[in-house]
Amino acid sequence: MAFYDLSKSERAERVLAIKGDIRDGLLSHNLQKAHLFYSDDDTYIRKSAYLVTGRLYSEDVNLRPAILAMLFKFMSDPDFKVRQTVINAAGEIGKWDFEGVRSYFDEGLKDPHHSPRNAVIGSIKKMGEINPAPVLAWAREYLHHEDKEIRREICHGIELRGRKYPEDILPLLAELQHDRTARVRDTLVHVIGQIAYKKGCLPTVLANLKGWENRLLVDAALEEIIDVHHRYRNFTALTQAEAIALIDAHFPDRKRKSG
Repeated sequence: MAFYDLSKSERAERVLAIKGDIRDGLLSHNLQKAHLFYSDDDTYIRKSAYLVTGRLYSEDVNLRPAILAMLFKFMSDPDFKVRQTVINAAGEIGKWDFEGVRSYFDEGLKDPHHSPRNAVIGSIKKMGEINPAPVLAWAREYLHHEDKEIRREICHGIELRGRKYPEDILPLLAELQHDRTARVRDTLVHVIGQIAYKKGCLPTVLANLKGWENRLLVDAALEEIIDVHHRYRNFTALTQAEAIALIDAHFPDRKRKSG
């Protein structure tokens, strides 16, 4: 039976059982059941597995070496679902102990399958929101990587931190303003739009954009901000008209989109 076919109480019991099985496996050095959870076809079973791995790491100092050994072993598994779950588990740990798991994100960025790479993006988002200093320092190392997909993934990954603290990620985003690849630039414009509509963020974003050199990209970002304030009008801190007025105050000579 699929995880969400269970009742709420049955799901809670299932999670406790998964936690107990993983803990027992770590203590007995028998990772067969843990591997079954990490490779399960049900996304929510895998999610439960990586969440309880993070909790076990937090709750029991004595289990940490065994947990790291398990993640190291599973990271080379031929099943992409296992590698994806490893990275998500590392993301839970990295919310407060990034240095202990940073190697999994280095490896995950190079994974041949998109699912582990997407897990890196998701992990950067959740870690960067809670433990920004080491995560953003690590992310900066990849901003000019030769692989355009890695640059794009890093840009996307730091977005969530910017929704509350745009000043933390805008200097990193600025380093991508001259990127050679349209796909990276498009992601950059998207991320600027996503952080600009949150409460209190637009003035900070606009003040920062005034210092950018790539005016064509800035113009594209301004149009995206305007469009986002229409598309997400039920969720934006400002109306589209208020956003346009603020943009015009910062960029009185901006190029306006025709039509």
